Amino acid sequence: ELFSSKHGFWSVSTSFFTLYYVIFNALLLYASHNSVFVITILQYVSGKIFVGSRSARGYEFGRTYVVRPKGKHQATIVWLHGLGDNGSSSSQLLESLPLPNIKWICPTAPSRPVSLLGGFPCTAWFDVGEISEDLQDDIEGLDASAAHIANLLSTEPTDVKVGIGGFSMGAAIALYSTTCYALGRYGTGHPYTINLRATVGLSGWLPGWRSLRSKIESSNEAARRAASVPVILAHGTSDDVVPYRFGEKSAHSLAMSGFRQVVFKPYEGLGHYTVPKEMDEVVQWLASRLGLEGWR
Repeated sequence: ELFSSKHGFWSVSTSFFTLYYVIFNALLLYASHNSVFVITILQYVSGKIFVGSRSARGYEFGRTYVVRPKGKHQATIVWLHGLGDNGSSSSQLLESLPLPNIKWICPTAPSRPVSLLGGFPCTAWFDVGEISEDLQDDIEGLDASAAHIANLLSTEPTDVKVGIGGFSMGAAIALYSTTCYALGRYGTGHPYTINLRATVGLSGWLPGWRSLRSKIESSNEAARRAASVPVILAHGTSDDVVPYRFGEKSAHSLAMSGFRQVVFKPYEGLGHYTVPKEMDEVVQWLASRLGLEGWR
């Protein structure tokens, strides 16, 4: 797994990147001698030949894990794992949080070719290349995952508050879903109908940050929705996977776009993982914002 648990929390394993790059570069080296062999291996690993398309079509979401509330059901949160992880590890960690009134839904992303890994497949909410200022958003993949998340929340009772959270790439799709809520539509223009009440983003980034402000400002209703949803972002200053500046920029972009309830928590010296102090603050923030009973 790319993102695994470390002392009961999320962390990154660089060995995943190393393994994929070694295999990929070896295949490239061998390609000049036997391209048929390379194509066969790629077919075996991914189930289909990847030719650089950013399309998310044809990929099936994995298993969804649910952590039932131990007390009165007051809120439901879909929690989204990072690149290469799955819903099972998320559910095990969330089950230990002192939030008995929350139902956690932990889906698993589709396995798809990822540009960052040279086209090799792993679980990913959307395609992503190197995380930089010039990162191009995979709108089709983002919309497909946002719609899957919305579908998971669509059957929750009307008196239950719903939210979204995630780590790393999971935080990115959580924030993208939140912008869809504010705009009232997906990137493709189809209506977004879920009424989000809270968003948590740990060690992630905001897709579509360049054009968000102009889109929100063009609609009074979008501005109203943006102002209504609480968002908490947390990021380690020593994160070498999703650099700290992207977390900081995400919070700033949201605030400048009319999201008036944005909290940004920097963690000095923290890398691409979470620590108990961070999770304690998330727990307290959720309990306060969602008005939960008996969370301690």
